[in-house]
Amino acid sequence: MPDRLIQPPDPAQPIPLYRQLYNNLRAAILTGRLKHGTRLPSTRELSESLNVSRNTVLNAFEQLLAEGYLESAPASGTFVAMTLPETPSQPAPRSGRVEKPRWSAIARALTAAPAMHVGDPARKDAGHPRAFRVGLPALDAFPATLWARLVARRARHSDARGLDYQATAGYRPLREAIAAHVTVSRQVRCTADQVVIVSGSQGALDLVARLLVDPGDPVWMEDPGYLGARGALVSAGAQIVPVPVDAEGLRVDVGRKRCPEARLAYLTPSHQFPLGVTLSLTRRLELLAWARSAGAYLVEDDYDSEYRFHGRPLAALQGLDDSGRVIYVGTFSKTLFPALRLGYLILPPALIDTFLAARAFVDGHTAALEQGALTDFIVGGHFGRHLRRMRGLYAERRATLLRALDGLPLEPFAADTGMHCIGWLPSGADDAGVARAAAAHDVDVTPLSRFSLTAHARPGLLLGYAGVDPAGIRAGARRLALALKG
Repeated sequence: MPDRLIQPPDPAQPIPLYRQLYNNLRAAILTGRLKHGTRLPSTRELSESLNVSRNTVLNAFEQLLAEGYLESAPASGTFVAMTLPETPSQPAPRSGRVEKPRWSAIARALTAAPAMHVGDPARKDAGHPRAFRVGLPALDAFPATLWARLVARRARHSDARGLDYQATAGYRPLREAIAAHVTVSRQVRCTADQVVIVSGSQGALDLVARLLVDPGDPVWMEDPGYLGARGALVSAGAQIVPVPVDAEGLRVDVGRKRCPEARLAYLTPSHQFPLGVTLSLTRRLELLAWARSAGAYLVEDDYDSEYRFHGRPLAALQGLDDSGRVIYVGTFSKTLFPALRLGYLILPPALIDTFLAARAFVDGHTAALEQGALTDFIVGGHFGRHLRRMRGLYAERRATLLRALDGLPLEPFAADTGMHCIGWLPSGADDAGVARAAAAHDVDVTPLSRFSLTAHARPGLLLGYAGVDPAGIRAGARRLALALKG
C-alpha cells in the first residue's frame, strides 16, 4: 500500500498523534482511498514509515477496530472492513428559511405568563445572593458539612436495592418522618400512607393540576398569588378565577359570587404569598363549607409557615378538614435549600391510588439517595434544630431590614411569619419601573404587580431578607435608597 495514502501525524498539532492517525486512516477509508478489503501494513512497518511510535499506531488501530472500520484476521493481518459502519454523505443544503415551531395553546399561554424567578448559575450574584431576593433561605447558615456526611454515609451503605426503581410514593421512612413532623408542628392529620414525595412544591402543584382539572375548568386563585401555581394551572388549561385578598386572607364571599362551581381553589393560608396575611379562622371555616357543598378541593400550599417569630406556628387548614377536601403541599426548598428539589403532598385517602398511578407515568419517583439523607437529617433531630436556629436568624434579619428601611419612601409591612416583607410605594407609582431602577443599583426587588391577575390597588415591592446577612441587608438598603431617589 503506498504510504502517500495515509497522511502522517503532525507533532506540532495540539491533537494527540494517535488521534490524528485515527482521523487520517478513517478519512482514507471513507473517501475510498483505502478500498474495502485492503490489507494494512503491520503496526511495526507503519510506525517506521510514518515516523511515529508503535503505540501510536496500536492505539489508532484499536479504535478503528472497535468502531468497525478495520477487521483483524489471525495470522493474516489487519484489513479495511468490507462493510463500513457509515458512509460519507453531504448535508442537505439549507433553504435559508427556518420553519417556526407550531406551539400548543398551553405553550403560548405559559410563554405569555410572567416569568418565574429561578436560579441561574451565570448570575453575577451566584454564590453571594444580593439583597433582596425573594424565596431564598439562608444558604450561608445551612449545615452543609453535616449534610455531605449524611449523603456520603447513605452512598457508602447503598446496595442493589438502593440502585433499583423505588416506590412511587417515596421512601417509606421519609414519609413516616414527614407525617410525624407535620402532625406535631402543623397539626396536620395524616398517616405515612397519605404522604407522596415529589420534586418540590412545583412537582406537587403540577400533579394536582393534571389530575383534578380539565381544560376549561374554573379554579379560584388568590389575587395577587404565586406564579408557580398559576403556571401549573395554565398548563392544565384551567380557567383561573382571581379572588382578592384582604387583611383576613382570601375573600371567600367574592369567590362564591364570581364562580360558586369552581373545581379547585389554590391558596397559601398560613402566610399568604405575596401579601403576608394569614387566613382567619372564620374564612377557613367558610372555605371548608364551600368546598364541601361544591365538591371542590382546596390546595393548601404551606411553603414557609415554619418560620413564625412570635408564638407557635398556626395550625394548618388541613387539620380542620373533616370531609377530605384539602390537599396539603409542603417543600424543603425554603426550610433547607432549593437545589434539594424534594417536596411532598398529603392527600385525602380517596385520592391516593389515582395520584400514585398517574405519578408512575410522570417521573416514577424522586432520587433515592437524597430521600435517604433527608430521612437521617429529620430522624436525627437536625431538621428541628435547624428550624429553631433559622427562626432566630430570620427574626434578626427581619429586624435589621426594618431598621435599614427607616427613612426610605416606603411603607414596610412585615408579617410575623416568613422570609420577606412588602415595601408599599405611594399610590400611582410604577413598581415595575422601581424594580428596574433598583436592579441598575445591584438590588433585587420584585414588583408586587408581577403577581397580580387584575390591577392591584396599591403598588409595592417584595423584599426578601432570609438569604442575606445583616451587612448585606444594610448595604442593599443604601443602594435601594439611591434607586428610589431616581
